[in-house]
Amino acid sequence: MAGEDTHYQDLERSNELHDSTFSNGHAHSPVAVNGEDTPFVHKVGIPPRTTILRGFEDTLKETFFPDDSLRQLKNEPRRLKLLLALKYIFPIFEWGSKYKLKTFQGDLVSGLTIASLCIPQDIAYAELANLPPVYGLYCSFVPPLVYSFLGSSRDIAIGPVAVVSILLGTLLRNEVDPKEDAELYLKLAITSTFFTGVFQAGLGLLRLGFIIDFLSHAAIVGFMAGAAVTIGLQQLKGFFGITNFTTKTDFISVMRSVWRNTDQWNWHTIVIGLFFLSYLLIAKYISKKKPRLFLVAATAPLISVMLATAFVKVTRADKHGVQVVGIL
Repeated sequence: MAGEDTHYQDLERSNELHDSTFSNGHAHSPVAVNGEDTPFVHKVGIPPRTTILRGFEDTLKETFFPDDSLRQLKNEPRRLKLLLALKYIFPIFEWGSKYKLKTFQGDLVSGLTIASLCIPQDIAYAELANLPPVYGLYCSFVPPLVYSFLGSSRDIAIGPVAVVSILLGTLLRNEVDPKEDAELYLKLAITSTFFTGVFQAGLGLLRLGFIIDFLSHAAIVGFMAGAAVTIGLQQLKGFFGITNFTTKTDFISVMRSVWRNTDQWNWHTIVIGLFFLSYLLIAKYISKKKPRLFLVAATAPLISVMLATAFVKVTRADKHGVQVVGIL
């Protein structure tokens, strides 16, 4: 016991020497105690005491305001606070004053590139939702326009997506047949998208984006993989030119519908589909091998639509069972 007390006393002396050394701004090697080098024992600071209410308040602040967006408003005049809050809500006032012609040139090229992809893509999304193609174009134009005033990211894609289009079309088709009552179907689609927007706006105002953190990576990957398979299966209807296609989206029902309606297969549609599918894959391969030719893949969807439209118009393929979008 006496030896242990002596050892602890030596440690305390070494700690005192360590504290005094660093308080003077100097650092030395470990202190020799009883002929042995004893390492410094660093003390861990005890966090300040706080009340339960204060801890709960800090947790809420960290959860809902991790970026501390209100920090810039502290100790500022009322007029400047209003201006900063306006820039926070409408970021266009922040970057708009710094916008230059050189930036516009880059935005123009990227805008034309994205437009060449979005036009045929959003027409297809409208088809997945059982809506007229013009509504797909509306959805590709209006959301980015609004986001330019309210958004702060230059890289995010705004507009319809295939998964949402399929979900909307499947859910509404369970209530109303779009072929029998197209007007009611359209009203339900507009109403559902409106309340979806209100719900999303509410989540944003309440800062509830952290809820997505509770979704596991496996669930997200599984959902995306299943959505990709579903989207691919839904394209078989247009690829083979089948008119009486199943309204279900599972693999077995879709494949059963494809093979039970072989008498509806249209070889004109299949040939056109194979040709432009090959063109899209080749364009993607070229852009992957030579990144400088990225415009080849970016403009391939729009070029496909233009060439297919011209081909059907010249050959009158629509008279031979090839389905067309019609007048937009």
